[in-house]
Amino acid sequence: MERSIILLSGPIGAGKSTVACELIPLLPGPVAYIEGDKFWFFIAKDGQKIGRFQNFKMIMRSMTVAALPYVRTGYQVLLDFSVPPWYLDTLIKIVKARDIALDYVVIRPDENICAQRAAGRAEGIIEDYTPYKNLYASFNEAQRYTIYDNEGDAPLIAAHILEGLNEGIFRVSN
Repeated sequence: MERSIILLSGPIGAGKSTVACELIPLLPGPVAYIEGDKFWFFIAKDGQKIGRFQNFKMIMRSMTVAALPYVRTGYQVLLDFSVPPWYLDTLIKIVKARDIALDYVVIRPDENICAQRAAGRAEGIIEDYTPYKNLYASFNEAQRYTIYDNEGDAPLIAAHILEGLNEGIFRVSN
């Protein structure tokens, strides 16, 4: 398997982090794991000048750029974050300029399952459902890269992802 950045994406509550824990041991080593949600904590004080949407875009860019040295050093990088398909063009530009491959894997259970899981997350309950609903709907554009799963069988999903990675079905750039 060629070293790449594997972007494990999907709506909030899709099970990305749970699947990532199962996928890491299956990937040929060495592997670096970057959990995008941790990047929210880097913002110590926002000052209300930058909106949440701009911060969201900045975090997606930052975590991708943070992955680059790992790939260059021979690591397989697994990025875990809700990156909607409309942001892929920006990420492709970042990795293509450095001749690094990008795989995009979307895990997508039904919306109500994601919402239930998201409500139980340690980060707290989703207070405004409209942006969440819009984020969920944005993944409609990623059908080619999507694994639809309502069962939440993380080991099975991880095995399916590994198979797809080996077959190149999740590759978005070379």
